[in-house]
Amino acid sequence: MDFKLPKSEKLHSFGAIRRLFTEGRGGFVYPLRYVVYAEDADEMSAEILFSTPKKFLKRANKRNKVRRRMREAYRLNKALLLASDTSPRQMQVALIYSSKEVLDYKTIENATKRILEGLCR
Repeated sequence: MDFKLPKSEKLHSFGAIRRLFTEGRGGFVYPLRYVVYAEDADEMSAEILFSTPKKFLKRANKRNKVRRRMREAYRLNKALLLASDTSPRQMQVALIYSSKEVLDYKTIENATKRILEGLCR
């Protein structure tokens, strides 16, 4: 398994982001809120967006730390999403941090795993 997170796996198109938030379905696993948009495709692929709102963490260094932790948790566990046995889909996922405190990596990783396992079904 490749543990890299190249630019091709990051969601950065304005139109795709707008479609994700208007047509996608979402949920919440503390401390992350997620929004997912999936469509049928020839092979399984995923694009992801990480967000930490200024509303919850005012200091940029704290927001950056949380985003780094979210990216790392996804990068190490993306095999759960891409190796699912369901029909191939192209997925777009947004992970949004929704806590007022900077939580440890283990908590963020557990939430990320639960989200990715839920998306496989």
